[in-house]
Amino acid sequence: MTTAAPPKAAFDACATALEAAAERLGIEEEMRQLMRMPWRELRVEVPVRMDDGRIRVFAGYRVQHNGARGPYKGGIRYHPQADLDEVRALASLMTWKCALVDIPFGGAKGGVQCDPLAMSKDELNRLTRRYTQNIEHLLGPYRDVPAPDLNTNSQTMAWMMDAYSQLHGYSPAIVTGKPVELGGSVGRESAVGQGVSILLTELARELGVALEGQRVAVQGFGQVGYWTADYLHHAGCRIVALSDVRGGVGNPAGIDVDRADRWSRQTGSVVGLPDTEPMTNEELLGADCDILVPAAVGDVIHAGNAGRVRARWVIEGGNRPTTPEGDAILGERGILVLPDILANAGGVVVSYFEWVQNLQQFRWDEEKVNEELRDTMTKAFQAVWQRAQREGVSLRQACYLIGVERVARAIDLRGFLV
Repeated sequence: MTTAAPPKAAFDACATALEAAAERLGIEEEMRQLMRMPWRELRVEVPVRMDDGRIRVFAGYRVQHNGARGPYKGGIRYHPQADLDEVRALASLMTWKCALVDIPFGGAKGGVQCDPLAMSKDELNRLTRRYTQNIEHLLGPYRDVPAPDLNTNSQTMAWMMDAYSQLHGYSPAIVTGKPVELGGSVGRESAVGQGVSILLTELARELGVALEGQRVAVQGFGQVGYWTADYLHHAGCRIVALSDVRGGVGNPAGIDVDRADRWSRQTGSVVGLPDTEPMTNEELLGADCDILVPAAVGDVIHAGNAGRVRARWVIEGGNRPTTPEGDAILGERGILVLPDILANAGGVVVSYFEWVQNLQQFRWDEEKVNEELRDTMTKAFQAVWQRAQREGVSLRQACYLIGVERVARAIDLRGFLV
């Protein structure tokens, strides 16, 4: 029997948070083993005919971390760094996230190591279909339900659904984050940003601070970053800095988010937005602001720059934006961190609503979706806030205590340790 190579930093960081929570909860080692490592990992080769006629082969992954609380749930990302370690780490985060917001899903994640920005729409279509064909035996409306993630979107999910449906019959419940015309839910695209706005409203209320007038810097102007900035702008916050993969812009007097969005669509970036000053992504992390929202790639706040963060609150819109070392420094400096497994959970919550609508074959209106999202996110925040206050721990520690406790309870109830 061969011994697997030890996981790298990304998964180690997630495992460290699990171990700390399990230790505090008094969970026995046998239970920890079931929660520590993924239950299933699949690597596939994804051959794609490129537009010039060449065949390129990409590495694809689907990791199912834990299914004790329900079907596996987790996004598909297309990125050069979407290797097994990264996907494994993100799958584990999904386990705790779904448990934290108390929706009946386990955690999974998928990825293909490619540069989607260098690929045509037709190439991405062929890539998505071949990847889906190679992992379809793991998928199913009651087994594993993918969703969009970094560099994937509703169009990607439409391709995935079609590829699966060609093998199994029309199956809208196989993915979430689809176009509304194909069974997607209203409100799904903006769900993470709306969730952040709901959480910040609750946080400000608990701290006795007015949200209106707070200065916000958002790193990442994709789907998560744009909608977060848009909701906070309409909540009365002043957006003082924005960035994307090409760079950033700032204006202490405030940036018009709609104008920035139009500029980004026209030029491919927020860089060069009129009436703003240029800044790098690194400079944005140290921007003079009240609230910092890292909503791009992981590990952007670390030991080397956490001391330069000037915000009072860090709201983790992206997955794993802060390393454990960076998190410790922020904590020592008294900077409040709303962790990713709560802060960006609005997406998976509305994905759950979409899945329910598909199974029921009944569509909810936008008012119903928004009402249910607000109720779910508010309950999750209050549970975390009260746990943190009661036990004297950080919000991140409280999130993991709740998530890990719920997963352990499900494992025990299902009798896996007989």
